[in-house]
Amino acid sequence: MHKFLPIAYFEDKFVPFEDAKISVATHALHYGTAAFGGLRGIPDPEDPGTILLFRLDRHGDRLSKSAKFLHYDISAEKIKEVIVDFVKKNQPDKSFYIRPLVYSSGLGIAPRLHNLEKDFLVYGLEMGDYLAADGVNCRISSWYRQEDRSFPLRGKISAAYITSALAKTEAVESGFDEAILMNSQGKVCEATGMNIFMVRQGQIITPGNEQDILEGITRDSILTIAADLGIPTCQRPIDKSELMIADEVFLSGTAAKITPVKRIENFTLGGDRPITEKLRSVLTAVTENREPKYQDWVFKIPLNG
Repeated sequence: MHKFLPIAYFEDKFVPFEDAKISVATHALHYGTAAFGGLRGIPDPEDPGTILLFRLDRHGDRLSKSAKFLHYDISAEKIKEVIVDFVKKNQPDKSFYIRPLVYSSGLGIAPRLHNLEKDFLVYGLEMGDYLAADGVNCRISSWYRQEDRSFPLRGKISAAYITSALAKTEAVESGFDEAILMNSQGKVCEATGMNIFMVRQGQIITPGNEQDILEGITRDSILTIAADLGIPTCQRPIDKSELMIADEVFLSGTAAKITPVKRIENFTLGGDRPITEKLRSVLTAVTENREPKYQDWVFKIPLNG
């Protein structure tokens, strides 16, 4: 069972989580006309009276841009302000996850975006590891990632996640932990809610933005950290067969952080993951505000300030 934080932001005010309810006729519920974000917060290991949020500015900016696809104008600054107030009101004392959502709140029956009320909500829940920290087994999904020519993939649009849901359930019901989606060109795209990386001959390789991926914030962080560590990186199309003979494969995302892949279909990957583990170590240190070079990625919220 999820343990939700006690206070939610709903209809322009903070209310008890159990009182944040929408109508059964809400447009977003029927047509997926919503966009969401997700960011992690942790109590500062050096000062439990302070909460650390990872890349709040980038998360606010991405959700603001995603809202534009819904014909909803909400500033990144507004999103950021509400999230900061949300954290202060909830006073979390464990690692947690924040879910901000912009959505079509009108009760219209027609699939449209114009002349339709929009709204913004935020809730949260305690969260530890989303995937097994020691690694996951993946299958290649029979479902394909949408194409940008038919779906706004630069936005984190809720309707897109029906494909992720189908792929995840297919994977779990066939004995795997996670699914890897291909794009319409038959190239490796991403997992159900994570970007994907592989390591070959000391180089980190990940599908580029033109491969119909979500432009992940953790993905961007990993590429920056790798470059700073002097590890070669490359963004290009990846074939399925490359994954199966890669030296290392890992998934990345806000919830998943960095999760190694142990097996793809019937191909077992090596257990030695020096680059994955190095990146995971540095990323953990960054989120805990132990890396001075990346302190601008960490937003501090004093709970009693």
